[in-house]
Amino acid sequence: MSVQKPRIYVVDDDDSVCRSVALLLEANGFKTECFTRAADFLALRHPKAPSCLILDIEIPDINGLDLQDAMRARNIKIPVIFITGHGDIPKSVRAMKAGAVDFLQKPFTENKLLNAVVIALKRNRIEAGELTEISSIKRRIKTLSPRELEVFRFVARGFMNKEIAEKRGTSLQTIKVHRGRVMLKMRAKNITELIRFARKTGIIPSEK
Repeated sequence: MSVQKPRIYVVDDDDSVCRSVALLLEANGFKTECFTRAADFLALRHPKAPSCLILDIEIPDINGLDLQDAMRARNIKIPVIFITGHGDIPKSVRAMKAGAVDFLQKPFTENKLLNAVVIALKRNRIEAGELTEISSIKRRIKTLSPRELEVFRFVARGFMNKEIAEKRGTSLQTIKVHRGRVMLKMRAKNITELIRFARKTGIIPSEK
């Protein structure tokens, strides 16, 4: 399987900025795609490749901060690096609270932008790995019978075999059999890993 080249999207209504940023990134081995309208970026069918978005705040059709909100609403999980010549503290705070990787004031140095891109791509890869793992866990959960799923929930919440048997009004041996099947089907090495699976998929609340 070939590894897809990282893709960097640039959304800025200034063509000269788009071109200069694209030239810098492509000189450093990145594939770029530029847009002067936020709506065109939103309409794009984003390929599954490591990616990030370099986004100007002041865009005529959709404000950059509003585009960030629209991406979250559409579940477009691409890290955002804001660039702006009109930034202020409230805007930067809103952007960072919404998960932006960085907020760069124009003119910014090449190193600052490249460093932000590296951080954004690393974050994107981590998040993509998390999503892949969660999808895999959910597929395994679907292989559980209703009774096995019930036992999974009890075990993940810390109940012992004897307690589960009492709550279910069944024999201890039956619960042991179900628990063994849960561990096997979920491919869990131990109870700690089974609890981690349960947290990742919402079977039980995540730790805060």
